[in-house]
Amino acid sequence: MPDLFGWESAADPYPVYAWLREHAPVHRTQLPSGVEAWLVTRYADARQALAEPRLSKDPGRHSERAAHGRGRVGIPGERGANLMTHLLNIDPPDHTRLRRLVAKAFTPRRVAEFEPRVRELADRLVDGIVARRDTARAEGEPVPPGGPVPVRHEADLIHEFAFPLPIHAICDMLGVPAEDQDDFRDWAGMMIRHGGGPRGGVGRAVKKMRGYLAELIHRKRLDPGDDLISDLIRASDHGEHLTENEAAAMAFILLFAGFETTVNLIGNGTYALLRHPAQRALLHDAVDRGDAAFVAAAVEELLRYDGPVELATWRFATEPLELGGRRIAAGEPVLVVLASADRDPAKFARPDVLDLERRDNQHLGYGHGIHYCLGAPLARLEGRIALATLLRRLPDLQLAVEPEELRWRGGLIMRGLRTLPVTFT
Repeated sequence: MPDLFGWESAADPYPVYAWLREHAPVHRTQLPSGVEAWLVTRYADARQALAEPRLSKDPGRHSERAAHGRGRVGIPGERGANLMTHLLNIDPPDHTRLRRLVAKAFTPRRVAEFEPRVRELADRLVDGIVARRDTARAEGEPVPPGGPVPVRHEADLIHEFAFPLPIHAICDMLGVPAEDQDDFRDWAGMMIRHGGGPRGGVGRAVKKMRGYLAELIHRKRLDPGDDLISDLIRASDHGEHLTENEAAAMAFILLFAGFETTVNLIGNGTYALLRHPAQRALLHDAVDRGDAAFVAAAVEELLRYDGPVELATWRFATEPLELGGRRIAAGEPVLVVLASADRDPAKFARPDVLDLERRDNQHLGYGHGIHYCLGAPLARLEGRIALATLLRRLPDLQLAVEPEELRWRGGLIMRGLRTLPVTFT
């Protein structure tokens, strides 16, 4: 069996997943943290597991003596910061109640109304990239025959574009004042940098974020505004409201899950387009002619081909069950490998080929079942705008390094590049 967790697999896990789908589609393994878990790699089994009611999302239902009880799974620091009561960590009926309340605040209308702001942010970030590399000639410098020679300049699209766009967008949507957003950017950066390494760094950032959110929620209760946190506070159903802990946990998970998945969607998507010039040309033509349907379908294919979430978050068997012909005991952790399921040839024709004209693209990039990602519409909106803006504003982007020189962030759940050096004129 190939090495699941080495650097080579981090850069390109898909050959390992192909081996697992063929030889061990539901496979028990020891993770780098020491926790033993089942990996589910085929599409049909993955879809079944994501909707399986006997696979619990609630770590609180399991023994404190187990590895997951001691905080060795899940988001580092969320237990100590009292941020466990969000949609990724609860089951029905609590999940049903909480999702219904949150859905009243996080509506499709609110996401759609946010589109002009996302466009403004994307253009402002590209303006900054270009301005910092302005090559205006010094006054009096002679211009060569035929005009100035275009000069190629370098930028890191992760840190200068893919990272700041979603963090400022979600902060704006939540109602975090502009003067506080740099703090959120610092905390979010610590989460990304340490996501696969020392958990203490993430824990400290989470505690700082939790303290700030508690204060912000208190202020919004006294003086609500036109923002998502105020809407979460106002949301009610049959007299029920979110508790302060629930509101803080939901704001936290929208920040934590909402920004990193979008960073990776923009980064992985741009990298895939740079590696596939013919597909990039198709998308560029669609952007030029204003074909919104093609751009939307292209984002779905980029999500399938090399999506931002490699493995779905933790699930635990509440009773013995069978999955893909294997017997899973009560209490055992299960991880659904979304990246593998979305390359399953039993579901997708030519699964290892990037095809932006692919239709009927029922990928699992944002999950399936009752835990389907609530923030998927916002992530898709940001992905469409970000990629279209880059193609429109910087049409001659090229990789500045060889692909094998790129480094991918460590970690179990997310899949994303540490940096994406590019050149442009």
